[in-house]
Amino acid sequence: MKKPYKILITNDDGYEAKGLLCLVKALKELDDVKVMVVAPANEKSACGHSLTLVRPLRFVSVDDDFYKLDDGTPTDCVYLSLSAIYNDEKPDLLVSGINRGSNMGEDITYSGTAAGAMEGVLHDIPSIAISQVMDFTNPDGDFSLASKTIKDLVLKIKNGSFPLPPREFLNINIPFDVEETEIKVTYAGYRFYANDSHMHRNPRGEEHYWLGLHPLSFTPREGAAGMSDYEAIEAGYISITPIMLDLSAYKSMKTLEDWCDS
Repeated sequence: MKKPYKILITNDDGYEAKGLLCLVKALKELDDVKVMVVAPANEKSACGHSLTLVRPLRFVSVDDDFYKLDDGTPTDCVYLSLSAIYNDEKPDLLVSGINRGSNMGEDITYSGTAAGAMEGVLHDIPSIAISQVMDFTNPDGDFSLASKTIKDLVLKIKNGSFPLPPREFLNINIPFDVEETEIKVTYAGYRFYANDSHMHRNPRGEEHYWLGLHPLSFTPREGAAGMSDYEAIEAGYISITPIMLDLSAYKSMKTLEDWCDS
């Protein structure tokens, strides 16, 4: 008897997030798949590739093959799933998302969504992070194009092969308010950052701060060939970017050697 194709799903918006539930629904419509969901009990946006090392973690059953990890991060969800649920038999594919909001450029380093995929490829599991660009004046969001896109791509992988070598994952961003469009292969853009925080006082006069949200402001990388993720999204395309975990700045190694020897 043929074994089902095993897909592990996580996210960083929490187990009740609309994007996650749309993703689960879309992938369960594929034939011969077994979907397992392990997601954070609470929103963990911008938690990066963090593991919880200072307190115990607990799986809480939400439904059949659906767990929330009590106060866990996306990385915790993947890490613990492999030892506590899958044991020696790894999933065939990991999908992290569908994130509420974009994950482009250097924002990938903050992203819990991307971190879920990072943890997957560290364990030799083909992995995808998918995010929906949002107009936050409509906080509910429309995940229909994202659901169709991930369903088509997973089917292509399931019936063929994953297109990247080890320790690389696919980072997908879906444009806002587009019903149908093309996919563009992109590189991670160069984002401009500022320092935006808002101080408030509670009734006792104690100060507390909210970190602000910056408008998406990008520029192409100097000397880069092709289109950046942000340029693709601005043009109404789906952006799909191969991301590698090797952070070494190879072009600077000779400069650093010369500096050390001087």
